[in-house]
Amino acid sequence: MKNLLSAIIPVIVVLVLFLASETFFIVNENEQCVVTQFGRFVRKIQKPGFHYKTPFVQSVIYYDNRLLDHDVQPTEVVTKDKRALIIDNFAKWKIIDPEQFYKRAKTEAIAKDRLRDIIYSELRQDFGAHDLSQIVTTQRASLMKQVTERSNAKVQELKMGVEIVDVRIKRADLPPENQMAVFSRMREERKRIARQFRSEGKEEAQKIRAKTDKEKVILLAEAYKNEQKIRGEGDAKSIKITAEAFGQDEEFYAFIRSLEAYRKALVNKGSMVLSPDSPFLKYLQKP
Repeated sequence: MKNLLSAIIPVIVVLVLFLASETFFIVNENEQCVVTQFGRFVRKIQKPGFHYKTPFVQSVIYYDNRLLDHDVQPTEVVTKDKRALIIDNFAKWKIIDPEQFYKRAKTEAIAKDRLRDIIYSELRQDFGAHDLSQIVTTQRASLMKQVTERSNAKVQELKMGVEIVDVRIKRADLPPENQMAVFSRMREERKRIARQFRSEGKEEAQKIRAKTDKEKVILLAEAYKNEQKIRGEGDAKSIKITAEAFGQDEEFYAFIRSLEAYRKALVNKGSMVLSPDSPFLKYLQKP
């Protein structure tokens, strides 16, 4: 009997644990779920905790209650000015009613397909009403806000049990065949601006050089004027001082002037014929 009980008890424990696992389940903080019975909706659970279901008959399908990403492949739209634009966008969405979500979509993959169509439709409509410059610069934020609001309104009309929180553009590019033409125009525009800057720079440089040359000539002229003035004043003072010095002794002055005349006249090895009583020989004769 003891052997039989020791063999049956583990089996009973396993069966109880298995039955408990089929009866009770846990919903985490970041989860919500629906309970179904043979594929039909029974109830939804959005509060975390310990819950129960009918074993072997009912099933639990879990959904995430956090923000979910919806990233799609880049698609082409045409703007108001007939420019093709490759849009790479993404959306943030969440499941707010697991009952409606289960009835309308059942899985996230199906829901993402429907959201992609709705968001692309709104993007095409909005971008088709605006020029390329408005989309990529001035009105981009307001356009994405409008797309988000209208896309969420359509989702609510379909009663999918989801909410589109935000739609954003990661990248907006021109098609490859148009990029080279745009880049060429950009390069030419930059070259034109560079030529204009160089021309203006050369003109300004010429003005600066002409002004500098003019100032140089004026400065040199003023310096030469001052030099001649100072030189003249110095010469005048020199002559005056010399005249005053020699005026004190006229004979000494005559003697100095004769020595200077002798030095200049007798430098060359030439000959001079003078009479003995010549005044030039006055200071060469015996006193």
